[in-house]
Amino acid sequence: MPIALLWRAVQTAQTAIAAVRRLWRRARRILGALWIVLLRLALTVALIVALGDGAVRDTSLSARVTALARPYLFDYAAWEVEALWGKLGQTVLGVAPYLSDERGRALVLNYVRTLSDVQALERRIEQLYADPSVSDPQSAAAALRAERDALRARLRNDQPLVESLIEGQVSAVLADEGFGVLGQVLPPVAMHFTETPMALIVSPRERITVAANVDVNALTVEEREALEARIDAALNVSSLVVPLGGLSLYPAMIVEPSSGNPTAMLARVFEVTAHEWAHHYLVFYPLGWEYNARPATRIINETTATFFGRAVAQRVVARYYPDVPIPQYPSFLAPPQDMAAATPAPAHNPDAPPPFDFAREMAATRARVDFLLWQGMVEAAEVYMAAQQRKFARHGYPIRKLNQAYFAFYGGYQGEPGAGGADPTGPAIERILARSASLEDFLRTMRGITTREELLAAVQ
Repeated sequence: MPIALLWRAVQTAQTAIAAVRRLWRRARRILGALWIVLLRLALTVALIVALGDGAVRDTSLSARVTALARPYLFDYAAWEVEALWGKLGQTVLGVAPYLSDERGRALVLNYVRTLSDVQALERRIEQLYADPSVSDPQSAAAALRAERDALRARLRNDQPLVESLIEGQVSAVLADEGFGVLGQVLPPVAMHFTETPMALIVSPRERITVAANVDVNALTVEEREALEARIDAALNVSSLVVPLGGLSLYPAMIVEPSSGNPTAMLARVFEVTAHEWAHHYLVFYPLGWEYNARPATRIINETTATFFGRAVAQRVVARYYPDVPIPQYPSFLAPPQDMAAATPAPAHNPDAPPPFDFAREMAATRARVDFLLWQGMVEAAEVYMAAQQRKFARHGYPIRKLNQAYFAFYGGYQGEPGAGGADPTGPAIERILARSASLEDFLRTMRGITTREELLAAVQ
């Protein structure tokens, strides 16, 4: 009897020890998740301090623009609460760390393909509503809407796991490139698919610069046109509401890619995730601290993130998706003869005009506009831009509005020839990337550069 009691006591103790161990493992996991959430909250505060509330440059003008756009302002607080709560659940209960690379690859690919199918259905539904020969588009589109809604429900269910997998794949590449600290990439990679806000960009008419940048809700074309007209008339400026691919909140806002090609959509997800992570990284260094200090610093920051995001996307695809073509991007450094040799020209009439080159024409347009504005010929520059807008449309490049705000915004992302005109920022940053030993070496070089003069000195 004493032996039986002793054995029972031993079993009870073993059960209790096992229970304590399980509780400790769970507590440790929860504490780790809370630590990551606190780190994310700290980074969010740092980003808000560094990047501001979306209204930058000229404070008085920004205040007036914000007042005019107030009915459309994006609610960041509500978005952060929802996103951080979702990330806490992913960290505590997620299974992504326990999946094999092959299984994770299959899940991400399936998500992107399903998203492509949803977008194709949405385009078909829009066509039915736009077709005047369809008398009852609501009934005609009923089956398509049901199929779309079912696929959307599947995407919502899979989204938390897929986001964790994307974060893990990008983190692994960043660690390989030298960003790991004791096995952890800092700041941790965090992204969340969402409908991102749009940016209301305002430039003075007499020069091209971002004088105000206010984030607003996603607006219809009619709403964008009305808001732009209201601001232009009230403030005598040039304004434009543009869609965004992502925002460097924490977690980063990542808009659903919409190219229609699943492989291109896959690369775009990694590109934007890494682009926004670069902003998270740079916020701790001068290039991030001084983001709003001067227009040139913002351009250097955004262009650095652009090249970094593309490089990471190429590495992630090569490592995890060997059957997917590695994305290729335009380059300032590719010699024209090499580009021509890589793509044989089709036979054509030698007397015919040369094919339309969007990047070259856009760069020439920007250079001409800069010259006219420098001469003080504001109205002439605006007439010229309107004519160029029609020219782009005739060649298959519809641009809703080509004005000073267009160049101020798109000229800030100089990943390729075009809206930057003759600005040397893009080519200089690409040269620094090309000679860097790693992506960590690239950001280490760029993080202390805040002026165009420092950038050109670094190239030399």
